[in-house]
Amino acid sequence: MSNDKYVSPMSERYASKRMQYIFSPDMKFRTWRKLWIALAEAENELGLPVTREQIEELKKYQDDINYEVAKEREALVRHDVMSHVYAYGVQCEKAKGIIHLGATSCYVGDNTDIIVMTEALKVIRTKLLNVMDKLKSFALEYRDLPTLAFTHFQPAQPTTVGKRAALWLMELKLDFDDVEYLIDSMRLLGSKGTTGTQASFLELFEGDHEKVKALDKKIAEKMGYADCYPVAGQTYSRKIDTRVLNVLAGIAASAHKFSNDIRLLQHLKEIEEPFEKNQIGSSAMAYKRNPMRSERIASLANYVICDALNPAITSSTQWFERTLDDSANKRISVPEGFLAVDGILDLYLNVVDGLVVYPKVIEKHIMAELPFMATENIMMDAVKAGGDRQELHEKIRTLSMEAGRNVKEKGLDNNLLELIAADPSFNLTLEELKQTMDPKKYVGRSKEQVEEFIDEVINPLLEENKESLGMTADIKV
Repeated sequence: MSNDKYVSPMSERYASKRMQYIFSPDMKFRTWRKLWIALAEAENELGLPVTREQIEELKKYQDDINYEVAKEREALVRHDVMSHVYAYGVQCEKAKGIIHLGATSCYVGDNTDIIVMTEALKVIRTKLLNVMDKLKSFALEYRDLPTLAFTHFQPAQPTTVGKRAALWLMELKLDFDDVEYLIDSMRLLGSKGTTGTQASFLELFEGDHEKVKALDKKIAEKMGYADCYPVAGQTYSRKIDTRVLNVLAGIAASAHKFSNDIRLLQHLKEIEEPFEKNQIGSSAMAYKRNPMRSERIASLANYVICDALNPAITSSTQWFERTLDDSANKRISVPEGFLAVDGILDLYLNVVDGLVVYPKVIEKHIMAELPFMATENIMMDAVKAGGDRQELHEKIRTLSMEAGRNVKEKGLDNNLLELIAADPSFNLTLEELKQTMDPKKYVGRSKEQVEEFIDEVINPLLEENKESLGMTADIKV
């Protein structure tokens, strides 16, 4: 690799080879040739003077792209599509006169963009499924392990480690639904002509509107799509790019939330992301185990969330049937958004697959706060023993504040149970109070929620897509 030219970090460090190929020039130009063949076949079937012999010649050379001829021609004519039409024609002497018949550059350009985005969405879909599968296993394994839950990052009512993982899983399920809908709704531009009116094709078919309509339908079917968009300008609506990037940004947001939680948990020493034997956490502090992969998820996610603005601005500022101020932005924002999310999901899969849980630390943290959270139960037991609820409520409030001061100001352990046991109003011994200190009594339906969610929602989805599971993530750095 040359070191004297800029190389996108998305390719060098983050994205998979598969995603890089989808957005490669080779994928693009091979798709152009498939589209020219589909156009020729449809025109032949609808009665235009395009022969089977010409189509067979096109098919013979569809994967044998003479790049040097196209490159030399583009240097002369400054037009990429016509350069490749010319290069294809050099190979196909019999068919060169019918290549691109009636079409504009957007016939290959825009239809290819839709095809490329659809293929990239399918990769994202598969990776989402695999992350969800790993998260499912993690959630089930720890579905009944109590842990301190937080609101405002302040200790709140306990939950379980598995229930927290189910929150991450739920967000990915929403993202998966969006990806599914998007893939199913993608349509080709078809053969709409210079301003989207199909005038050139109406001329070719001598005014036969039904054949012009059939041409779009046939092209879509040959390329594996349900249909073409019914109306368009010269290009497909750039709002399609906006929809795609918004879904990618949604995935990025879900991954970012996960990465934040892991980073906070790693600070608490409760859960850590995988840390390899020879990995260095800090150049200065040899003891450090930084959550570098989770931080990388957050960093890439920030980029994607901001990147979603690009197609939104582009689509909102297109003039009439098309302007070319979409081109440079689109070439950067769409591929880079996909490459970034591809990298994010590889990191997500890698982190979930190697999460390390420290139950003893989790227990220590929850037991330090549990006396405060058990006060409602303690108060009810004291009322059953003959106490006055209002009086006991005030006493517990006062004692809780005293215990809190002991922890925060004096650095002592939480002694709320001892304070309550020493107060005769409660009529409860320390041993009786300690019996309330089982964290599992305070996690509500956490375990059941995890099991029901996975049984009713996640397992059917994974079973339906089981052929897509079993991926591992290759992290480059």
